[in-house]
Amino acid sequence: MTIQHTIATALTSSTPREDDMLRRDFLKTAMATAVLTAVLPVQAKKTLAVSNEHYADVNGQHLFYSVHGSGKPLILLHGGIDPDSFGSNLPKLAKRRQVIAVHLQAHGRTPDTDRPLRSETMGDDIAALIGHLNVGKADVMGYSLGASVALQTAIRHPDAVDRLVLASATMRQDGFYPEGVEAFKQLEANAATLGASVKDSPLGKTYPNVDWVNLFRKVGDLTKRPFDWSADVAKLHARTLLVFADADAIRPEHIVEFWKALGGGQRDAGLDGSLRPANALAIVPNATHYTLAVDPMLPEIVERFLGAASKAKG
Repeated sequence: MTIQHTIATALTSSTPREDDMLRRDFLKTAMATAVLTAVLPVQAKKTLAVSNEHYADVNGQHLFYSVHGSGKPLILLHGGIDPDSFGSNLPKLAKRRQVIAVHLQAHGRTPDTDRPLRSETMGDDIAALIGHLNVGKADVMGYSLGASVALQTAIRHPDAVDRLVLASATMRQDGFYPEGVEAFKQLEANAATLGASVKDSPLGKTYPNVDWVNLFRKVGDLTKRPFDWSADVAKLHARTLLVFADADAIRPEHIVEFWKALGGGQRDAGLDGSLRPANALAIVPNATHYTLAVDPMLPEIVERFLGAASKAKG
């Protein structure tokens, strides 16, 4: 399926009924993640006031974030294009955690600057936000594009990240199927058409100040660039959970390679499980790259990992 077909499907399908919420979540996420596509205990004892209008001026960016729930803070990073990628899973994650949902550069309520979109510099922004919030080491969770940013935050700023959740992440560009890599290369050229379509969509009306054509161009410029972070992944200090769909946009061979780079898949864990690695891997059944962020199983998987990691640490 091409990026254009996925977005066209998303734009022509919607319904206001509450019982269709999951379906609408899926459609929004399909549109966003076709482009690209933790809560580990923070040391601070002070809880941020709950509000949906926060900005942090970091690294020349006017970074928007919203705060939901209470408990251990979780920095939540959305997929490409759509800052609401997690849909109804955001409040589910916030039932046990304080979710700090960030709008990345040029997305949603965070305005763009003349800086190119790069996972590395956006990772620097997240580390700076963690410092701005004065929460010590933070737990970070990202999906697709947000997973790349979360991974770079942990690689470049190990002192800022405690535990890490990566949903549909890759270590290299060729982690995606070849047709996905080719689609990324065409995204910049199709930015005008795609941007105009999204501008007239429900997503565009939710965020009328976004320059959608510019955003597609910038995301296209980002996603067409080859990268290889495998050596850095092998050196990660943050305890990490990888989550993938069983029919992901990421090749299963790459999923296994990613898992092995984190120390997994080396041996039988033993009868008592004592030889299992510190990191974890989850494959969500009956899911795709485009539905994973809103899959009902995701919050439970994340909380199970973070809860177990908290007990092991404590």
